[in-house]
Amino acid sequence: MTSKTACVDTNFFIRILTNDDPAQTQAALSIFRKAVNGEITLVINDLLIAEIIWVLESSYQLNADDIRQKMLMVLNTPGLKVEPADLSSRVQALNLYAEKNIDYIDAYIVTWMKTHDIAIIYTFDKKHFSRIDGIEVTVPQ
Repeated sequence: MTSKTACVDTNFFIRILTNDDPAQTQAALSIFRKAVNGEITLVINDLLIAEIIWVLESSYQLNADDIRQKMLMVLNTPGLKVEPADLSSRVQALNLYAEKNIDYIDAYIVTWMKTHDIAIIYTFDKKHFSRIDGIEVTVPQ
């Protein structure tokens, strides 16, 4: 069976992860069931992951551990591809985000840096980056 490929917007994930609108939650779940059954392939990207995390933090006031658990479920959804395909980096970023109490985007940047053997970051946000071992944080004067 050849499946169609489609992108899924952040609000689909928010409905499923929060069930704040039961009718939309059921509609979103019907799309994900099609993906699980191989009828369609859903594709998202890293910006969408960052937006899901931001919405769960800012609008739903979930803590980092709860968000990490929800995002691990998302990343392991059958029939869902995240492009580019690098699950281990995303999991490492989620772990840094929750364990070091830093923004997800900062955690993702650090994970990306380590993947590319980059150890120095120039930033004005020393607070978050200084929590990460092996990263030289430089604040320009």
